[in-house]
Amino acid sequence: MSNPSYILDEKLLASNGNRFANYIIDIIAIVALIFALSFFLALFAVFLGLNELFYWLGHLSDLEGQLIFIVVSIFYYLFVEGIFGRSLGKLITGTIVVDENGEKPPFGTIFKRTLCRLIPFDGLSFLGSRGWHDSISETYVVNKKDLEEELKTFHEFNLIGSSEVI
Repeated sequence: MSNPSYILDEKLLASNGNRFANYIIDIIAIVALIFALSFFLALFAVFLGLNELFYWLGHLSDLEGQLIFIVVSIFYYLFVEGIFGRSLGKLITGTIVVDENGEKPPFGTIFKRTLCRLIPFDGLSFLGSRGWHDSISETYVVNKKDLEEELKTFHEFNLIGSSEVI
């Protein structure tokens, strides 16, 4: 007897409203993280008398600021989605990143997904379809509670007729 794999049902996909909320919440979280890191770096510079570092922090160019935002964004998404399968935005909206089988994607897929976020206008690409960082990395953002119910039903259905081994 074969062991069928669950294939994600498109009805579980997060709404565009949830996706947009995820985006806004995550941008706010990244900016807050940058602010916190800058604050502690400035304290570090003041206490150790690193005046050049303190001056640099106060006079960042636009390019330096954008590069810092990109680097922190990459680490943020790699860390939270790589470990938890969800970012702060997804946690708040009750959504999660999964593969086509409803499982947590491997780290390599999360890395690919994160790099795809660097594509210009990717943050708005989900408004017309699934989103570039989803489609390119073959991941899905779904409602976590609905997915859990669907997986439970799928696995219970597959147990019907199977013999119990004692």
